[in-house]
Amino acid sequence: MTFKKESYYTVVAKAKDMVPGFRDAFSQFEERVVLDRCSKSLVTNYGRNVAHLALHFGRVPHEVSVEEVNSYLYHQSVHEGFSESYFKQTVFGVRYWFRLFGKDELALKLPVIKKDKKLPVVLSKEECKKLFVAPRTLKHRFLLAFAYSAGLRMNELRHIRINDVDTDRMQVRVRQGKGKKDRYVILSKFIAMKLPKYLGELKPETYLFEGQTPGMVMGERSIQYVITEALQKTDIQKAVSMHTLRHSFATHLLEDGVDIYTIQHLLGHSHLSTTIIYLHIAQVLPKVGRSPLDTLYGF
Repeated sequence: MTFKKESYYTVVAKAKDMVPGFRDAFSQFEERVVLDRCSKSLVTNYGRNVAHLALHFGRVPHEVSVEEVNSYLYHQSVHEGFSESYFKQTVFGVRYWFRLFGKDELALKLPVIKKDKKLPVVLSKEECKKLFVAPRTLKHRFLLAFAYSAGLRMNELRHIRINDVDTDRMQVRVRQGKGKKDRYVILSKFIAMKLPKYLGELKPETYLFEGQTPGMVMGERSIQYVITEALQKTDIQKAVSMHTLRHSFATHLLEDGVDIYTIQHLLGHSHLSTTIIYLHIAQVLPKVGRSPLDTLYGF
């Protein structure tokens, strides 16, 4: 049995009703992910995928052998068309579940997920300009420019409040970004200049970018639609998403001479190794070093 096209809530509800012990086990899972401060998307992906597995075997996941899990993964990938991301999330979800129920040795035997070595897509500065003027509405133009200007993740962008934008200190507060960390990012002079007109025309109540309901955040699909629609009005042929603007922000900073440690901080990366990937993309000319002896004597 497969339930790939069903929603998280439908699949989990079915597993709770049909699989002995799953209801209580899933309650423990929900408690644990809250204590671990996991993101909502992680909970949804892990929960849905372990529920699929439980329904397939008719048993709680920690009672399924590694051999059975691997066979399930193989069958779903080859015969049911598991996407790469779905496969990865299933492995991560089952591994998390195994460890939750004291099956660490089984977690270690699951397939190793290798990190993709593909370089991210990046827009040139000219392509960014084309993209930012493409939308017909002020809200959409401002949203795309703002996302790029601060290198924000989509969820960070959605939750920027009006009072997070500090035009005196020229910075933007990012609340509870990835890893549940607050940080400050740069506020563009261009954005600060356009902000009064944006606020005057759109009149948002709480969040800078609100949906149809005043005071409520704009939905992820709505934001993705903004960039998809804008791209259709340009001649840009690259595979672009909202995250492409973040990649472009980091790459352009590097090309403008900003050091990698500052970029790491602005992006909110916990590890420098995550930021270093932009060194492989940026078109930066090597600098010829000078001997410190010459600088001592003014040469």
